[in-house]
Amino acid sequence: MYPSRFRYEAPRSIAEAISLLSQGGDEAKVLAGGQSLVPLMKLRFASPELIVDINNIGGLDYHREDADGTIRIGALCRHADLERSDLLRSKQPVMAEAAPLIADPIVRNRGTLVGSLCHADPQGDWASVVTALGGYVVARGPGGRRSIPITDFVTGPFQNALAPDEIAVEAVIPAPKDALAGGYLKLERRVGDFATVGVAVATETSNGMVTRAGIALTGVGGATISATDAAQALVGQPLTAQTIAQAAELAAAAARPRTDHRGSAEYKRHMVRTFVVRILSRGDSSEEQTAGHPDTAASPGPAGPEDTAGRGNDTSGDSAERAA
Repeated sequence: MYPSRFRYEAPRSIAEAISLLSQGGDEAKVLAGGQSLVPLMKLRFASPELIVDINNIGGLDYHREDADGTIRIGALCRHADLERSDLLRSKQPVMAEAAPLIADPIVRNRGTLVGSLCHADPQGDWASVVTALGGYVVARGPGGRRSIPITDFVTGPFQNALAPDEIAVEAVIPAPKDALAGGYLKLERRVGDFATVGVAVATETSNGMVTRAGIALTGVGGATISATDAAQALVGQPLTAQTIAQAAELAAAAARPRTDHRGSAEYKRHMVRTFVVRILSRGDSSEEQTAGHPDTAASPGPAGPEDTAGRGNDTSGDSAERAA
């Protein structure tokens, strides 16, 4: 099927792009990598009257570290750039683990992290990773810049907090204050499928005690879930079998899965619990477990033999909802 007719513009500055969005209103969409927007248009699930292609705007393809350790990811930074990033491997283990699990090489070569956040797919990987790390999105519009915490940015399934004339120009990951650890694990039926369950965990520790924790869930609710109670249960505590088990139970309780062809709600909660335990139990062995497999212990509910954990697919790689 072919898309409906639309007007195409390729501005060369953010100011020009904002002006075009102001003209287009609700009928305008931003194109960055197009890994979600283009398929939706071809299926006519989306029929924008105006496409604003920001790929000709210079200076948006960065990911860099500020002097204080804050990491900034520009609107045109591709998944593949993050997958190959020495910066993430050395400074952000959670992001480094998630990057190669995004979709497949074709999608990773074009899709963007910021676009994935804007698309707000409940099965998207980056929203849970950025949530666990306490990140936020920077938007620009006619009124200037504003920072939107990721927990406020994703307002629902395929919905975000951007105004019609705003562009998300970067995602920001605050600098950790203490030693950072964590990871991202995802269960999928096969390579190229959407996540059945995804779990992102980030912890900061000092003198053996957790000083900050973030746990976020993918694919087990109508939007990315921040398991706040589970994370808070770790703060001020050492990572012991007891505290890890408590956090895992609270994370499973925070999940809101539905039974479908990928598995029962009970099975998906079981996998949330399993992944939280697995990530928090790594200790110094995190490099050995960059992609796990579901526990071989009995798992409640149906799970096809083709289910695998560790590889991933987020075909919501980009900009269906005013992504930049």
